[in-house]
Amino acid sequence: MKSTRSSKIALVFLLVFVVLLSACQTQTAAPTGDTGAEAVDRSQDEYIYVSSMGNLEFFNAHKYGWAWAGETLGVTATYVGPAEYDMTAMVAAFDQAIAMQPKGIAVFGVEPILEPTINKAVEAGIPVVTILGDLPDSDRLAFVGSYQYDLGFIGGQNLAEALGGQGKIAILSIPGVGMFDDREDGYRAAFEMYPGIEVVQVGDTGADTVSAINTAKDILQRVPDLAAFACTDSTGGIGAATAVEELNRVGDVKIVSMDRNSDVLEKIRTGVVTGTVAQNDAAMAFWALQVLYNYNYNQAPLTTDNEAAGVNAGPSLVFMAANYVDESNLEYFLSANSIYEP
Repeated sequence: MKSTRSSKIALVFLLVFVVLLSACQTQTAAPTGDTGAEAVDRSQDEYIYVSSMGNLEFFNAHKYGWAWAGETLGVTATYVGPAEYDMTAMVAAFDQAIAMQPKGIAVFGVEPILEPTINKAVEAGIPVVTILGDLPDSDRLAFVGSYQYDLGFIGGQNLAEALGGQGKIAILSIPGVGMFDDREDGYRAAFEMYPGIEVVQVGDTGADTVSAINTAKDILQRVPDLAAFACTDSTGGIGAATAVEELNRVGDVKIVSMDRNSDVLEKIRTGVVTGTVAQNDAAMAFWALQVLYNYNYNQAPLTTDNEAAGVNAGPSLVFMAANYVDESNLEYFLSANSIYEP
């Protein structure tokens, strides 16, 4: 009898607990956003990528990744900006993008001149993510890209090993531009680990292939015992490759380039370029749009009202992995380049 009464009491307590638990769950605010429970048509949402130098093959992967993200998320992904390295035209394209009132903007944060326009977009209620290059002094929501220092450090390590830790090196870069200065710092840090390596000169490519070729030739003539070129961008890599070919120095001067452009990869195939550092470029654009989308629709409830509280419940830095390309794996990268072609 006592056992039956205890069972009934236990059952009553269990029912009360279930009711209370259900009440608590009903009163608890659930995170708002896309849960996947029902399809939401967001095809009218537009996200815009503002860039420059769109004529370079390097940006094909960015265009591919941006479009891929748009298709994956079911939104409109638009790519705009000048074909050349033209900051005035890029700012104008950025202003036009703001006028379109998109749901978000990703911008190649190449120079501080873009900071006022980033801030203007944010003031207009448009979240902005910097991509590839960062402008942390602006009001941007987040940065998605490579850790620039690491790009140079990885390149420097591989070049130093290829040289056996000995030799004079010239760096081909775009001095005065933050992201390229950071890459140069990475190279120098790697070289400091090898007492037999000396950086003898820094050449300015101006992000132009012809200028890079002329700069590399001038350095080779001034430093006849130069052992290698370390490059912070692809124009430096192809400029150095062309210079050593024209001056009959192939094999004598090693070259580590930056990025996975097909012309640079072909130079690895022919033995002119030793290797190159590849950024995770398609994924970079993909995650930039993901950050913007999640900011709009899938924010975690850090507060009861994140917007009113002025908080960012998402990531502020998203770093992509960097990879080194040489003759052992270049075919995989070349094959992907054909996929990225417009």
